[in-house]
Amino acid sequence: MKQATKSIPTKAKASQEVSTKTLQQIKRIVEDMDGRAGASIRVLQQVQGLVGYLPPQALKAVSNEMGIPLSELYGITSFYSFFSLVPKGKYVIQVCLGTSCYVKGAERLIKTLKKDYSLDSGGITSDGKFSMETVRCLGCCGLSPVMAIKEKVYGKVKPSQIKDILTSYK
Repeated sequence: MKQATKSIPTKAKASQEVSTKTLQQIKRIVEDMDGRAGASIRVLQQVQGLVGYLPPQALKAVSNEMGIPLSELYGITSFYSFFSLVPKGKYVIQVCLGTSCYVKGAERLIKTLKKDYSLDSGGITSDGKFSMETVRCLGCCGLSPVMAIKEKVYGKVKPSQIKDILTSYK
């Protein structure tokens, strides 16, 4: 079974330019958090809420404004799973790769998403509508294989059902 890891994006398509307005907003976020305990995590959370993810340019702005080494910010963002260094789609598809789901065919779901939607784990569709991530457990082992989109959990999913499921998110 392949272990999912979080890596720092190196491809140009993973980052977008951050506008001057957004950089000014980042500066205000840092100023508002100045001197508070745990400020770096709080600032990163707010910046991610503003931009949708943490692109390199935003991280550099936070680093400069807070006087924290960029390597420390990357350490924080790679440690905490709620931070994303790549853009996410409007709808995030989570495919469970826990033992039960894996044994009952979760890999077939992933292959279908890759083949039919060009989605890899951590990837995003060209229209920005969907992104996909693999998770270790969604807590629904009796419904394996399982995938979730937003708060909706889909159990006993067959590859042939994926098109209908995704079509419902228009």
